[in-house]
Amino acid sequence: MKKSTMIWIILIAAVVLFLASIVSKYNGFVTQEEAVKTAWSQVENVYQRRADLIPNLVATVKGYAEHEQETFTAVTEARSKVNNINLEGITNSQEALQNFQNAQGALSGALSKLMVVMERYPELKANQNFLDLQSQLESTENRISIERRRFNEAAQSFNTLIRRFPNSIYAGMFGFSAKAYFAAQAGAETAPKVEF
Repeated sequence: MKKSTMIWIILIAAVVLFLASIVSKYNGFVTQEEAVKTAWSQVENVYQRRADLIPNLVATVKGYAEHEQETFTAVTEARSKVNNINLEGITNSQEALQNFQNAQGALSGALSKLMVVMERYPELKANQNFLDLQSQLESTENRISIERRRFNEAAQSFNTLIRRFPNSIYAGMFGFSAKAYFAAQAGAETAPKVEF
């Protein structure tokens, strides 16, 4: 075999290996990004479950505590704000994710006030429908926590992948960017004050 033919074979093999490496990197980025999207879908799913439970909960409490209109309005407005947030590209922006998280926090605060209202009505606390809804809401809050953690883990895995060298070069070439994380609410590091 001629020396020039051997050089061409080596060059072609090197180019093929290089292209295979790029394709492999790209496919790895896509796989990890899809894992982030899947995790985000689960976060949306459990938040939607909570949003779907709220009207039934409010209606049940309203039947017992009609003069608590301010609380009902706060819950309804907070739910409406959450439902009106544009979720397109939210995982790519820490600010957008923080706005979503703030709206969800406002909804959680309004729900807490609703639970305080419930404490004033012993007959409501004995209502089986209300107890079922309350149990489902508590279960959903736990699911939210779990799915947010899973989302953060998927985002961390993706962000780590695209920041490592030489992946960072390829990620930049293909337009992959870091994903946002859920963060603790302001003041979450301080234990609540309980008074009897």
